[in-house]
Amino acid sequence: MLETVRGPRQLIVGEGVAQNIPRVVAENGSRVLVVTDRTLLGQPGVAGIVAAVREQVGVVEVFSDATPDVPLADVDRAVAAAAAVDADVILAVGGGTVIDLAKIVGVIRCHGGTPRDFYGESRVPGPTIPLVAVPTTSGTGSELTPVSVLTDPDRELKVGVSSVHIVPDFAIVDPELTYSCPATVTAHSGIDAFCHAVESYTARPRPHGPRDPVEQVFLGRNQVTDHYALLAAERIARSLRRAVRDGGDTDARADMSYGSVLAGLAFSHAGNAAPHALQYPIGAATHTPHGLGVGLLLPYALRAARDAVGDRLATLAGVCGLDVADASPAEAVEVFLDWLDGLLADIGIPPTLADIGVARADLPRFAELAAGVTRLIQNHPGPTDTTSLTAILEAAWAGDRT
Repeated sequence: MLETVRGPRQLIVGEGVAQNIPRVVAENGSRVLVVTDRTLLGQPGVAGIVAAVREQVGVVEVFSDATPDVPLADVDRAVAAAAAVDADVILAVGGGTVIDLAKIVGVIRCHGGTPRDFYGESRVPGPTIPLVAVPTTSGTGSELTPVSVLTDPDRELKVGVSSVHIVPDFAIVDPELTYSCPATVTAHSGIDAFCHAVESYTARPRPHGPRDPVEQVFLGRNQVTDHYALLAAERIARSLRRAVRDGGDTDARADMSYGSVLAGLAFSHAGNAAPHALQYPIGAATHTPHGLGVGLLLPYALRAARDAVGDRLATLAGVCGLDVADASPAEAVEVFLDWLDGLLADIGIPPTLADIGVARADLPRFAELAAGVTRLIQNHPGPTDTTSLTAILEAAWAGDRT
């Protein structure tokens, strides 16, 4: 048996822990690039963090022009901002877009080149400058994962840079920073975290040699990732609806922050699967939020793979608090899938790909593109040939949940 666990040098989670940010940043450098976006910078919580960092760090440059999905133009501008102050530490305060941008800036700051030099798995040659990641949403898990997802205008789908060297050095996760997160962002990021948990728990287990943990990033599920994934699913299942309905529900916000962290720890090793691989071309084509896409696709991918992971879907039913004590395993699977459909509807996730503007004629092409995202698609427990992936998309386009 071969298992690994990946994560930050230090992970701090809890209400009020954001007060530690200035000290952590100052202990790691004296010239900091702060990466965020304009909306966040206008919020008192984030503005207060930046002001506190300025009091403790000699040189502070703020790059607040991060835009969704990390277009390469943003990377160029942020790298230039880092160079302008000779940054030796990066502080990222924001959602997955902001943290993913900070990761690739650190890579280029340390190793030169362009983002295209690092596409794929394990192509970052070594450590980067220290990165302190502070999420303001509960979903992507980017504050503790080895992945940066970018948008390349010359490609038909999003691309990933995956390396153990881009896991942030410090992750400071304060649920209080998510209180002002809008309901739609809460829904999209929250269901993304749930997908991370479920895809990790149902990921295909794969045999490995002793070199694989340093040559590959995603390795399939193991006992450690199962533990994190189930804890994440439990917390998110009981609190996502509440957090979307009432952003001031502090207990629900805490659950979502912890759930997102646990799910991130799970998929940092196990990896994501078909919903994420399929969302890459669909998101690039429709410019719809990542979490919306993976949430929409999850039930269709699970139904297609139920023969392979029925026992695990039944376990998820119990973990998510569903009444399946007297149900057969097959009945528990149906209870879970029906519950998932209801959860998605309640938080505003559209039921079909047609609803988000996908043309049916494009489905085979999207399936072919997704089949090429090997680092993700190899984790899917069901068939992954182009015909099978097209069938998932056809069902998702028509709303066929049989």
